Amino acid sequence: MFQRKRRLRLNSVMRNLVRENALSVNDFIYPLFIVEGKGIKNEIDSMPGVFQMSLDNILKECETLQNLGIYAILLFGVPPQHKKDSSGSYTWDKHGIIPQSVQEIKKHFPQMYVIADVCFCEYTDHGHCGILDSTIQSVDNDATLLNLAKQSVVLAQSGVDMLAPSAMMDGQILTMRNALDSNDFVNLPIMSYSTKFASAYYGPFREVAQSSPSFGDRKSYQEDSANAREAILESLNDESEGADILMVKPALAYLDIVKSIREKSLLPLAVYNVSGEYALLKAGEKLGIIDYEKVMLETLLSFKRAGADIIITYHAKEAAKILKGN
Repeated sequence: MFQRKRRLRLNSVMRNLVRENALSVNDFIYPLFIVEGKGIKNEIDSMPGVFQMSLDNILKECETLQNLGIYAILLFGVPPQHKKDSSGSYTWDKHGIIPQSVQEIKKHFPQMYVIADVCFCEYTDHGHCGILDSTIQSVDNDATLLNLAKQSVVLAQSGVDMLAPSAMMDGQILTMRNALDSNDFVNLPIMSYSTKFASAYYGPFREVAQSSPSFGDRKSYQEDSANAREAILESLNDESEGADILMVKPALAYLDIVKSIREKSLLPLAVYNVSGEYALLKAGEKLGIIDYEKVMLETLLSFKRAGADIIITYHAKEAAKILKGN
């Protein structure tokens, strides 16, 4: 006798009963890009609906997000050029754009869960993720670790709820954990960009964050797209160093990696649905060649099916409206 799998598909109620994965507004983290000034809201050409915003507009955006049921945000600072230098020293200025924004957001929206990206590419005058070593023509790993520790403590002091290091320096989680713990921030969690690939999907992000490297690329410290075993090891190493949440970035082209890490770790697992993935769907919508809302939800659901618990996505507001029936 052949098996009649369609028996459980013929009725919508039954399909809902046996559905293995589902999307929820609680799955989403929404990225925000903060610039200095007032009244600024610059839409990014390659990412319709995504903006660089000054703090006054960020606060308005937080209200919109909470009305949609989104209570987690990931902050990126976009400082003016004159505040960038070779080491990204502006990142440990307690009066800097992110520490001040965290304080204001928490003041006006105490229920908002504020996560800060911890890196240097937006803050260095060369666009790389740390201090450069001229000998190897790449980032000096250990010198950058010291600066990551300083940045982490300043962000913790600002009242941030979680740190998300994205520099892909060896030992960054252990270094940050030690710095936080020694400054009495033992309860501050770390969501590591534990497996971050050197990907062409980041192109639009570099426009909004103004973080393109002035020379070369980031292949000497970000993960090789061809390597699966090494990619899994990166996340397992961060788990052993004390990461509270792991992450795979990008998401869509690396669902095999998401699934493999899910099978090897019991930690919560996030994916970053990156700018290029978002931009492709938006371009398809503009050209009229896809049903944008259906493709978007199918894409987001694929992350859950692969094993992700958390989805960082620029689609969050649109998806929330659909899931809430608005």
